[in-house]
Amino acid sequence: MAEAKGDHMKSEVYWDMLVYKEWTLYLAATEHGLSCITLPNESFETLANWVDRSIPSVILIHDPVKLAFYIEQLTEYFEGNRTEFTFFLDLHGTFFQKSMWMELAHVPYGVTVSYADLADKIGNPKAVRAVGAANGANPLPFVLPCHRVIGKNGKLTGYRGGLAMKRQLLEMEEVANPLISIAVHAKKDDTTAATLPYDQTNAQIAS
Repeated sequence: MAEAKGDHMKSEVYWDMLVYKEWTLYLAATEHGLSCITLPNESFETLANWVDRSIPSVILIHDPVKLAFYIEQLTEYFEGNRTEFTFFLDLHGTFFQKSMWMELAHVPYGVTVSYADLADKIGNPKAVRAVGAANGANPLPFVLPCHRVIGKNGKLTGYRGGLAMKRQLLEMEEVANPLISIAVHAKKDDTTAATLPYDQTNAQIAS
């Protein structure tokens, strides 16, 4: 996104890239907190399009310094040296989406829940599909941990980053749940369509 005349009047959103092993992630943050993380199977264009759609009338600026704190904590998480994040988030979505994302923030490291569990927590047990859709729109995987959400029968279900990545994240967290253990160690050629997204723990939310 190139800077043009008049862009100095716009609000700023900052971005940088995180490379961890074979994964390349793009992150975006405002002055208020982290707003978006792409998954390894997504591109910078995914990030730019999300910013244009979710935070209109802003200029996207590459600023590694602004993103360094977020990247440091995410890297520690991937290395197995962090179980929760301590930075602020700047969430952009509908009231229902943000409420659902905050429920994800309370799913602890190494613990799994079902979509039905989350629907019960918001007081609407019939809203399982709406919960799935909100998870699918989650802009902060890893931070708001939708990889910890599984089917009611313990089966790994769709994940925008792919089921192999979902399994890898759960194995990394050493999930001690007998149902998920069966799913996590199921045949590696499982290719169930990825239809849901994103993820985190005890993250603070900017007001």
